[in-house]
Amino acid sequence: MTGVTGSRPAAGTAPLDGSPPPAEALDAVQAALAAEHAAVYGYGVVGGRIGDDRRKEAREGYDAHRARRDGLHRTVRDLGGTPEPAAAAYRLPFPVPDAAAAERLAAELEDRLGGVYADLVRASDGALRREAAGALREAAVRAVRWRGRSVAFPGLTERPADPGASSAPSPDR
Repeated sequence: MTGVTGSRPAAGTAPLDGSPPPAEALDAVQAALAAEHAAVYGYGVVGGRIGDDRRKEAREGYDAHRARRDGLHRTVRDLGGTPEPAAAAYRLPFPVPDAAAAERLAAELEDRLGGVYADLVRASDGALRREAAGALREAAVRAVRWRGRSVAFPGLTERPADPGASSAPSPDR
């Protein structure tokens, strides 16, 4: 119940200060948590296929995503939610038989995380928004390192050059 005393607005209503509704922020944090669960799984595959020359980079990505996942788990609880658990397995967007495919997978994981963190930036404010913006930046930098090139607006879906083409598929559980 919203009152003059400054209590939190009901879910789905906009606070008077213009900040996003708490339910929207919680949903965006849950989506980021789910994406981090998938990234941790995906980096496990990357680590198993990547060449020795990039193994350290894969390990650093894996560790970074585990830390982000754990932080998001706490954030969901802080926002009054129950953190979604990780799935037992995730469907990969393509087969990963070798190191080249592992590098493509790592870049794809980072791109997908960029989109999720862009949504969290939009849905949050204050410290949570700053943290989401930092995570978006880190995902974009890792994607560039894995891919060897950048995209114009990390975290935003690119428009396909061919009007009949579709954008990248969303992550499946």
